[in-house]
Amino acid sequence: MSERTPKLSGMASFTVVWLGQVISVLATQMTAFGVTLWVYERTGSATALGLTQSCYMAPLLLLSPLAGVLVDRYDRKWLMVASDLGAGLGTVAMLVLQSLGWLETWHLYVVNAVMGAFQSLQWPAWSAAVSTMVPKEQHGRANGMMSLVEAGPGVLAPLLAGALLPLIHLRGVLVLDVLTFLVAVGTLLWVHVPAPRATAEGQKARGSMLAESLYGFRYMAARPALLGLQLVVFAGNMMVGMGFTVLAPLLLLRTGNDGLVFGTVQSLGALGGVVGGVLMSVWGGPRRRVHGVLMSWIVAGLFGLVLVGLGRSLPVWGTAMFVVGLVAAVSSTCNQTLWQALVAPDIQGRVFTARRLVAWLAVPMAPLVAGPLADHVLEPGMREGGSLTGLFGAWVGTGPGAGMALLCVLSGLLMALVSVGGYLWPAVREVEGPRAEQQPVSLSGQV
Repeated sequence: MSERTPKLSGMASFTVVWLGQVISVLATQMTAFGVTLWVYERTGSATALGLTQSCYMAPLLLLSPLAGVLVDRYDRKWLMVASDLGAGLGTVAMLVLQSLGWLETWHLYVVNAVMGAFQSLQWPAWSAAVSTMVPKEQHGRANGMMSLVEAGPGVLAPLLAGALLPLIHLRGVLVLDVLTFLVAVGTLLWVHVPAPRATAEGQKARGSMLAESLYGFRYMAARPALLGLQLVVFAGNMMVGMGFTVLAPLLLLRTGNDGLVFGTVQSLGALGGVVGGVLMSVWGGPRRRVHGVLMSWIVAGLFGLVLVGLGRSLPVWGTAMFVVGLVAAVSSTCNQTLWQALVAPDIQGRVFTARRLVAWLAVPMAPLVAGPLADHVLEPGMREGGSLTGLFGAWVGTGPGAGMALLCVLSGLLMALVSVGGYLWPAVREVEGPRAEQQPVSLSGQV
């Protein structure tokens, strides 16, 4: 099909690509669920689980400033195709190794690093393509659909994976993942993604690859309020990341390796994200967006992670994760809208890429702290007769999983304290000014 005479355009072409991405993300999250169980069954180590996450996130984040420049310079459609193909080849590598009986945990570290490098292109290219594929009056609808690409499959993927793994095993899930990558690439090849119009502002911002990659960081460094807000978000992400690192082993240890319970809890968390996104699309959030960001952290810490650590049953764990998912959507939307109001549109690409790197840098760092802390300090300390049982045994009990539960409780308390610190930091508290006006809400983007 000729790029000059596409069969689909506008919202129709966007919807086709969106459907391909939803299907692919659903299978990819099923693979992630299966790999998590596979790694923990063979290693019994929270550190190993954390390393698989870190090896994926580290290249994704470190290459994101360069990816933002590439998205502005080259064809966004082919960058998305390259991203999907790179991730698909990583899954093929896992499938081949698994089929031959050669798959080892360290292979996953390498494969995840390669996949993370390719995926660094996906978010900026996909976000930027919306503005050229979809008419301006449809941007809100398209952004709302984009927010569901992760939250929607997250509801179904753990349940489907938990049900299918006993039948088709990890190898079958990997085959499904490979097939859905082909669907995602096929939808991209079918539609036309228009190139953006050149603007005077864009021409003035041109420079060397390095200069353009660093522009967003220089922008934040010159604005203490925005930098302070992003440091608060980084600290909050660090705390929630530590709690989430041990979530899988905690639930598996306390349920006798019941994958269905683990999957149900994950699905309820994703469902909370969907409900939160719908809520924000109707309500719009508080007038002062900074309250939506900071209060959401407090609620997630006290009524999310703390409850996960204290809980002993599926209803408690599920409710806690639902709360985390819901307020995460509120915080993410408020933070995105706040930055949209304060940053000029023609520089948002580079600034937002830098902002995401600062916030998400906690994602690969948190497992490196939480894994060893749980395995070598808290779990031994919370065994029967351990050194920490006298202080915390009444909170989280003793025995396998108690140390990880304690880490969730402490992470939730620290998350709430970080948010209180944001209120005590004048530059952050007044980041929008004393008379911030209501701004339209977008559901796209991340915290």
